[in-house]
Amino acid sequence: MTGFDKWVRSITGLSLLLFIGAMAVINVLTPDKAFSESENRVLERRPSFSLRSLMSGSFTTDYEQYATDQFAFRDAWIGIKTDTDRVLGKKDSNGVYLGEDGYLIQSFTSPQETDVAERTEAIHSFHQATPGLRKYIMLAPTAASLLQSKLPAYAPVGDEQAVLNQVRQMLGRLQPDIRFVDVYPALYVKREESILYKTDHHWTTKGAYYAYRALCEQMRIVPKNEAAFNIRQVTNAFYGSLYSKSGFRHLQPDRIDLYMPKEESRLQVEYVEEGRITDSLYELDNLDKKDKYAVFLNGNHALVRITTAHSAGKKLLVVKDSYANSLIPFLTEHFAEIDVVDLRYYSESLTELAADRQYHEMLVLYNIDTFFEDTFILNLTESRSE
Repeated sequence: MTGFDKWVRSITGLSLLLFIGAMAVINVLTPDKAFSESENRVLERRPSFSLRSLMSGSFTTDYEQYATDQFAFRDAWIGIKTDTDRVLGKKDSNGVYLGEDGYLIQSFTSPQETDVAERTEAIHSFHQATPGLRKYIMLAPTAASLLQSKLPAYAPVGDEQAVLNQVRQMLGRLQPDIRFVDVYPALYVKREESILYKTDHHWTTKGAYYAYRALCEQMRIVPKNEAAFNIRQVTNAFYGSLYSKSGFRHLQPDRIDLYMPKEESRLQVEYVEEGRITDSLYELDNLDKKDKYAVFLNGNHALVRITTAHSAGKKLLVVKDSYANSLIPFLTEHFAEIDVVDLRYYSESLTELAADRQYHEMLVLYNIDTFFEDTFILNLTESRSE
C-alpha cells in the first residue's frame, strides 16, 4: 500500500468519524417531534426507563423505535433511500408498490379463513341483537385488484375478489337477509376514470359516487345523476397516505373534487363527543394541512350525527372506516338522519345506540384491507367501556 493510499484511508476514516460525531450531536440538540407531516403519523416518544422494562427487553425495542423516528433529517434520509431504490429498479417500499402511471398501490394479504369467520359471525351476532334493522355490507376493493394491471410484474398480491366472495358466502349462510353490496363490478368497469387516488389508499369522490349508485340499487332508492352536482376542484396538491407510508417521492400530486348539489338544502352536522355543530359536510380548512382527505367530515370521529331537510325520510346508521367519509354526502339526499360511527373511537354500546335511535337501515362500509385490520369490528355487540 502506497503512502497516498494510506492517506486516503486515513482521511476517509476521519471524515466518517466526524460525520458520525456530528450526527450524534445534532440528534441530541434536535428537539423531538410529536408528529411527522410527511408520513402523516404520530412519532414515538422517548420511553421511560425502568429495570423491569430493561429486563423484559421492551425498553430496548421501544428505544430503538424512538431513535429511528426521531433521527435528525429523517424525512430527507427516507427520500434519499427511496430515490436510490428507484434507480436500482426496486418497485416496493414498506408494503407499497410503485405502479404504472405514478400509482402507488398498497399490497393486500389474503386473511386467514378464521379471520373471515370471526368478522362475519360478529355481524351476524349484531344482526340478531338488533331485529328489524335492515342491514347492508359494503367492502370496497382497493387498487390492488381494481388496478392490478398497473402493478409491477410478479408483485405478490392477495386475491381481493376471492376474499369478497368468501365474506358474501359466509354471510349468506349465517344470515341471508343481510344484503352484501358488491361494488367491484361497478368500479372495475370505470377503472380508467380516476376512481382511485394515485398517492392515497382511498377512492376519489368519483369512485365514491359510483359506489353510491351501486348502494342505491340495493336499497331500492333512485340515485342522483352526476349532472345534479356541481363538481368543484378544491385542491390539486394532495399527497396521500401511500405517499407518506412508502417514502416514494417526485410523484404528481392528486386533486380532490367535491360534488356539490345544484339544489342545495340545509343540514346540520354534529360532532357528538366534541360538542361541535356545523352546517357543512366539508371542513375546507383541512385543505391547508397534510391530510387533505380530512376535508370530508373533518376526518374520523367516534359519532357524527347528520340531520337533513328531508324530515319525512328514514334514519340510517353507518358503521365505517374513512372510505365512507366521501360517500356519505351523497346519502344525505335520501335520509332524514344519518349517524356515523367509527368503532375505532366509539366506546359505547352500539346495540344500545341502535335501540335508542330506532334506525330504519344500517350500512357497514369498510375497504377490504381495513375490514381485516380493524379488530374493533369484532366487538359490534359489546361496549369498550364495559
